[in-house]
Amino acid sequence: TCVSARIKRQIIEHTILKKKIERFREYIRTKGVTSYAIRRFRDLVRTNYRERGRDLPWRKTRDPYRILVSEIMLQQTQVPRVLEKYPEFLKAFPDFTSLARAPKIKLLKVWQGMGYNRRALNLQKAAGKVVEQFGGKLPQTYERLIELPGIGPATASDILAFAYNKPAVVIETNIRAVFIHMFFPDSEDIHDEDILPLIEKTMDRKNPCDWYNGLMDFGTELKGLFANPARKSRHYTRQSKFEGSNRQVRSRILKYILEHGRTGFSDLARAIPGSEQRLENNLIAMKDEGFIMERSGIYTIKDSD
Repeated sequence: TCVSARIKRQIIEHTILKKKIERFREYIRTKGVTSYAIRRFRDLVRTNYRERGRDLPWRKTRDPYRILVSEIMLQQTQVPRVLEKYPEFLKAFPDFTSLARAPKIKLLKVWQGMGYNRRALNLQKAAGKVVEQFGGKLPQTYERLIELPGIGPATASDILAFAYNKPAVVIETNIRAVFIHMFFPDSEDIHDEDILPLIEKTMDRKNPCDWYNGLMDFGTELKGLFANPARKSRHYTRQSKFEGSNRQVRSRILKYILEHGRTGFSDLARAIPGSEQRLENNLIAMKDEGFIMERSGIYTIKDSD
């Protein structure tokens, strides 16, 4: 059948790719990072991207707003979930102005299911600053980008590469996995400071946007073929479990208030399992962070700062 033929072809392709990767790693062991090694590495990444690159909507645009939204969403959420939410978010808030002016309750409803809701608030605050300070245009310099809420060094570099095609040094989990596996075949506890010079040295400076997309997809392939190389990173941490965590409690609080509007503590206590002290602690934290407000024992979404 067509399905079985496709699976057989994938197995053959993966076998060939694994052999190429192992030959490259052996070359690095014996010869080191030579100019020839860099050429071979670039060929591997580009060929994989050309043949197996993922079709992702944020790769079809250079609109800085759409790139920013995708980068914030991808910070702590897997690609399949972002693929579901990304078009919905852009339909609700198509540009910086609409996002900056959106009621917080609408923003959080659209964001619901993505987790780490603080990202949505920071994204809205960033949109407000872009509108007020930069005339609705996302800055094109690293120094200005990192001044915006929710944008740290890594996200600023991502935006420069993917929105403006500038040769910034980008590192994230898949890229980290690629360089660890390919250039540190026998090492453990690898620091990003050892990886960053290699990222800069191997970068395609003429088209960093496509290059980094290719690197990330190559990292995805590696994780499917080998044990996750990123575990050898000094910076590797497992995400804490969601089930039973304060994140889960806060998610349930937010969901309940979004669905029911004005809510009393007793309503939340009945709807959300666990101790009342834990519930109260999370409510206090959510008030401090600007998600909700409380007046006379009634909780609502805080719609303005």
